[in-house]
Amino acid sequence: MAHIHLEDGAFPLTWVLVWWLLALACIGIALWILRSQGRKDTGRITVAAFVTAAAFALFQVNIPLFGGVHLNLTPLVGILAGPVLGSLVILVINILSAAIGHGGWGLVGANVLVNLAEVLIAWAVFRGSRTFIPDLFSRAAIATFAGLFCGNLIMIAIILLSGVQGIAQSSGQVLAGLSLIVAVNMGVAVIEALISGLIVRYIGNVRPDLLGEQGR
Repeated sequence: MAHIHLEDGAFPLTWVLVWWLLALACIGIALWILRSQGRKDTGRITVAAFVTAAAFALFQVNIPLFGGVHLNLTPLVGILAGPVLGSLVILVINILSAAIGHGGWGLVGANVLVNLAEVLIAWAVFRGSRTFIPDLFSRAAIATFAGLFCGNLIMIAIILLSGVQGIAQSSGQVLAGLSLIVAVNMGVAVIEALISGLIVRYIGNVRPDLLGEQGR
């Protein structure tokens, strides 16, 4: 799904620093919120640890379509871990991915922002639609697709703003290529939405407290 698979040196250094600083600011806010909460939700932290491992593993599974795509599970991270812990999960996943060559180190900041958008949008849609979409499967699937769609838009914006060094294509040509990638990604997003919907529905049946759905 939305992930900038470029090597170090693809973006000008100025933009690398900009995206890193914005990402660190977001992580700093998440840490401040987590610290201000006082008593830690150990159950939520445990869930965050599990989704970190699952998302990182799935991140590395390449589907050989149109040059290679993969599932993210970042919207599911948002739904299960929430936006605060989800931010930290995203940082860990991208650092570990860069360590094994899945994108350059300089792109970690940009990719954190892309994936963080997926986490926040999915969480907001899932929580915000509970009054008029009571079905867990439908709500999680819609939230997942919305999160991934927004993540792809953020990815396009970051690449166009940064510019890719060493290519002779115009901005219009780059946008056309990126639009094709997004079209493929959104096809895969449908599959991820269905998978996330099934997972959330199962969790809702066996442990509704993990979703904040107890008593409903």
